[in-house]
Amino acid sequence: MSGVEETLNESAGVKGDVEFDVEAEQHIEDSFVMDPTQYMFYRDRKEWADLKPVPQDDGPNPVVKIAYSEKFSDVYDYFRALLKNDERSDRAFALTADAIELNAANYTVWHYRRVLLQALTKDLREEMRYITNIIEEQPKNYQVWHHRRMVVEWLNDPSEELEFIADILSQDAKNYHAWQHRQWVIQEYKLWDNELEFVESLLEEDVRNNSAWNQRHFVISHTTGFSDPAVLEREIQYCLIQIKKAPHNESAWNYLKGMLPDRGLSSQPGLLEKVLELKETHCSTYLLAFLFDCYEDALENGHQKENVDEEERKETLRKALEITELLAQEKDTIRKEYWLFLGRSLKSKYEPSSPSGEPLSDDPEPSAPTSAQQDMN
Repeated sequence: MSGVEETLNESAGVKGDVEFDVEAEQHIEDSFVMDPTQYMFYRDRKEWADLKPVPQDDGPNPVVKIAYSEKFSDVYDYFRALLKNDERSDRAFALTADAIELNAANYTVWHYRRVLLQALTKDLREEMRYITNIIEEQPKNYQVWHHRRMVVEWLNDPSEELEFIADILSQDAKNYHAWQHRQWVIQEYKLWDNELEFVESLLEEDVRNNSAWNQRHFVISHTTGFSDPAVLEREIQYCLIQIKKAPHNESAWNYLKGMLPDRGLSSQPGLLEKVLELKETHCSTYLLAFLFDCYEDALENGHQKENVDEEERKETLRKALEITELLAQEKDTIRKEYWLFLGRSLKSKYEPSSPSGEPLSDDPEPSAPTSAQQDMN
């Protein structure tokens, strides 16, 4: 074969390869158009050819290098390039959706998306629908809840929020992020009406829902407050009714204690008697711990006053020590040392002392004889 023929054949081969590559590229694009679910890398998209991707920089010697997928690296390499150039375009906005799909907890992506929402004057109602879909898939994602708050603020329209949050809470009534958003909406837009009824419906479903108890305290604290005797008595009665349903539910006892710190547990008329009555039929470690706190509070209040009846004070101390012994030996043995410590502390602080400074005891135990005494015998 002559050199001319070889050159012609080589040229024909090169031309064939070029034609094949063009056809292959066209096939990729056609496939992507026909099937949008087939991902096309940004590096292969003609409209992104002007942007130089910025790779992840893990330093020269990464200790534990994350094995990102090829798609993840592709999206975030171009995201970093956009961020570096501070590009504010529709293509940048579209890319944030891909980045969020891969990692919806990336705060930087959400922040950049908010910048683009305002710079491009995007439809915020459409954005709310987008956020709703993501929260329904990832209801415990902090970043998307924060993003929702920002958009609600921009719209200045909370009309859909309480119903939406109630729907999320119906899936998980203890979702912290949903409750946090609900409290913000209610407080920011003064939507207190009917919130107490909503909380009561949740407690009817699950009296152990600590989040609902917390919300009840939040609502009353920001509306009527607990200083009104009528409100306080209503809430005490409500607590006692709920405690009867589930005596070993700590949430109701915490709520009861949380209402009374300013007044003192022992100062509320009739409360101690009601709890003692409840003790006969619905005793629990939480009830006994509440009684101990009441007795301790009474001792402290009496300690600060003059002309306190000494016999009454001794009787209160005896009851408190009796509670700690019962909890340590029978009802809460896993925390035995804790209750014994509280008993010793209370006894040391409030038990009458002898002139020598040693606490007096109603039933002193004889001390064990020393070795010297034994030898003398």
